[in-house]
Amino acid sequence: MRVIVDSLEMASNVPKASEPPKASGLATIAAIATPLGRGGVGVVRLSGARAYDIACTLTGKSAFTPRMASFCRFYQADGTVIDEGLVLYFKGPHSFTGEDVIELQGHGGMILQNQLLARVFELGAKQAGAGEFSYRAFDNDKLDLVQAEAIADAIDATSAAAASSAIRSLSGEFSKKINQLLEQLIHLRLHVEAAIDFPDEEDVDFLSDGVIQSKLEQTQDKIQQVLATAKQGQLLRDGIHVVLAGRPNAGKSSLLNRLAGQERAIVTDVAGTTRDTLQETVVLNGLTLHLTDTAGLRETEDTVERIGIERARTAITQADMLLMVYDVTRDLEEEDTPLQLAEQLFGELPEAKRLLIIANKSDLLSDLLDDSSSQIHSVSQIAIKERGYEQVNVSCETGAGIDNLVEALCAKVGFHPPENSLIARTRHIDALRRTADSLAEAHEQLTVFQAGELVAESLRQAQNSLGEITGAFSADDLLGKIFGSFCIGK
Repeated sequence: MRVIVDSLEMASNVPKASEPPKASGLATIAAIATPLGRGGVGVVRLSGARAYDIACTLTGKSAFTPRMASFCRFYQADGTVIDEGLVLYFKGPHSFTGEDVIELQGHGGMILQNQLLARVFELGAKQAGAGEFSYRAFDNDKLDLVQAEAIADAIDATSAAAASSAIRSLSGEFSKKINQLLEQLIHLRLHVEAAIDFPDEEDVDFLSDGVIQSKLEQTQDKIQQVLATAKQGQLLRDGIHVVLAGRPNAGKSSLLNRLAGQERAIVTDVAGTTRDTLQETVVLNGLTLHLTDTAGLRETEDTVERIGIERARTAITQADMLLMVYDVTRDLEEEDTPLQLAEQLFGELPEAKRLLIIANKSDLLSDLLDDSSSQIHSVSQIAIKERGYEQVNVSCETGAGIDNLVEALCAKVGFHPPENSLIARTRHIDALRRTADSLAEAHEQLTVFQAGELVAESLRQAQNSLGEITGAFSADDLLGKIFGSFCIGK
């Protein structure tokens, strides 16, 4: 069982992170580990003290050799055959969960798998809860919390980059970085505690000799490096929610189709064709984009279109990134600028970091502008840049500028994953930020006030925040939420 001990406190004073509520407790658990449906192979997985005996009774075999496949028939209580296939036995603690594990590999198909699972339940196994196999692996020190989460992230990955990053986290690369930082914090705390406990030592003044400050600043730099890597990992895992908004017939649906690479949205010359939000997920340059096409923003008496516009405005408020699409041939009055159009459409001008202006039909611009209007257009572009905004010229008809749009979007959200990126979650980012804040407090208490006790307390808080990432310090509700999001057979 996992025992978590703060390196500077007695073990009896530190409660073990207990497991989330599970009806099966420490009973032998079982679940179908492959997707239900028609397939060549279906796997039922068991874990627990009775898994081996259940397999023997189910198959009529007297023994199984660990890590060797055995061909068997699976029998009902009356001796009729349910199915036939392979039995794999992994003897604890040398298994995924750390317990005895049995995998029954039969034919795929809902009926056969459910009959086999029902028979396993008759023999004493209990239905596994969501993520319970992974929780037992975590609880038996086979995985830490980051590695357990990486299992789910690998399964749910929406791109090759996200999948490979999740596998690197599963192999322990992310955990290694966190554990190295924890070791640095432990040594820092030891130095500070020594300064507090031995204030009368004449040889060395631990708080003012510069050693602690140097080590603290090194740790702060390392935290910032890991935080930057984690932010990239979070973008790889979660992607960004992008909303396309603008006036009717500005080219929003055409842009969605261009980015998706297929005709997902209906495109016509009739204003108000799009009356509801339409979602599509695409991966461009390694970044997952959750795209939402919206109804054109305008005043209307049409009840259905008005509901669509209300949903569009809701989506706009929830977007990570907003693409304001406008038609350069008609959406701007003679002296209007795109920023003025944005204020008209959204009620107020969105933040520059959240808004990207898309000038559609830019391939027609040179034919439409005379010398005076061309000068006005150039002034408009300068004004956009001066205020920190960015415009990308595209043609949804020809595809011109789409690559520039994708590059600008990646730059806006700061997406430039390193070759060996690691998957990360929002909670990891939050824990790293709180760690960084605690270290900043410790630095101030050390350099400004020379307050050893307050430095020690800030370092303790930093260690606790960092320990949440791997599960060294985890509340029951956090563990329940994390493992509850897993598949039943994982």
